[in-house]
Amino acid sequence: MGLGRKIVDAGDTLIDRVLCVVGAIVFSQAPEFMQQYLQRLGGHLDEARRQLAHFQGVAAQAGLTLDRLISQTTTNAEPTVAKLGDVMRETATRVDTLAAAQDALQHASLLTRPFVFLRHLDTGIAHGTWAIYKPAVPTTVEGLAYALTGMLMLLALYHLAIKLPVSRRLKAGKPSPASEPAKSV
Repeated sequence: MGLGRKIVDAGDTLIDRVLCVVGAIVFSQAPEFMQQYLQRLGGHLDEARRQLAHFQGVAAQAGLTLDRLISQTTTNAEPTVAKLGDVMRETATRVDTLAAAQDALQHASLLTRPFVFLRHLDTGIAHGTWAIYKPAVPTTVEGLAYALTGMLMLLALYHLAIKLPVSRRLKAGKPSPASEPAKSV
């Protein structure tokens, strides 16, 4: 094997290793981001529940259900009071939405979690999470699974989308030994 081939093989091995490390690091951040997102989601849910409890307390003091209070408030002739009914309804809806998202994420399996996360993603909470996100190395089975997935995906991408097409192109440019003219001795 010539020196040029050894250099190409060493470069290819180095690229494989770098891609493994990059894939592992980048993909292992997904469970960490989802964990930090889940914590922020829980905080938003707690605050929405606190606000809803205030509305329920007002309704109870008036001898009404929350639904009845919302109905009476939204039909009030005073536009400002009517808008307060919309705020109460939106708060109740937000509690339901956030609770469903939290429950779904907490009970998702390793394989379904990324899809559940995307299905229930609240972009405002995601942006807030990203703004203060702190990378970490998760030492869980989930973190390991994501790291391995990242390694395999980047290696597959490199080998199938870059290395294989380049190799085919280089081979297509070289004449095959059978088509080369015979050398005279």
